Amino acid sequence: MIKIGVLGDIGSGKSFVAKSFGYPIFDADAEVAKIYKKDKKVFKKLKKKLPKFFASFPVDKKDVTKAIISNKMNLDKIVSIIHVEIRRKLGKFLKKNKNQEILILDIPLFLENRINKKNDVLVFVDAKKSEVLKRLKKRKNFNKKIIEKFKKIQLPLDYKKKKSQYIVRNNFNPKTVKKYVKHILQEILQ
Repeated sequence: MIKIGVLGDIGSGKSFVAKSFGYPIFDADAEVAKIYKKDKKVFKKLKKKLPKFFASFPVDKKDVTKAIISNKMNLDKIVSIIHVEIRRKLGKFLKKNKNQEILILDIPLFLENRINKKNDVLVFVDAKKSEVLKRLKKRKNFNKKIIEKFKKIQLPLDYKKKKSQYIVRNNFNPKTVKKYVKHILQEILQ
């Protein structure tokens, strides 16, 4: 099984690139959203560590945002709880899909949390900062302070780019992205 980790800046189009491969994807952001909606144990842990912000279940993203903005340490507390669950869910995903030829891992803190293995293929999604900002502003939950806090816990983009075997220059044109993806798949499946 070949695991492809998709890396890049917030808003660079990692999810679109991940979907373009056409293989099963572990989408950490989608999993986090499910955890907030369905996992009472996680809610209880969040409530215990941050009672001022987490009072009712399911967890509202607005409460997460308030917690992160109010104190820089809160993000670390939330991440420490959520990432244990993400690792567990990733383990289940890998087990369930163990017979797949390729799996795509769309995990924002892939390198930061040392989820990657030595033989994983890393694909860096590179996009113009101006395009990224335009796309981020269109998101309904756009919050510049939150994005800045998340960027502070991420490794530098240059480091991620150097660590990657492939770079997809995302101009947000599906045809161009699919060409890059096709080339990557041809190389790794040889």
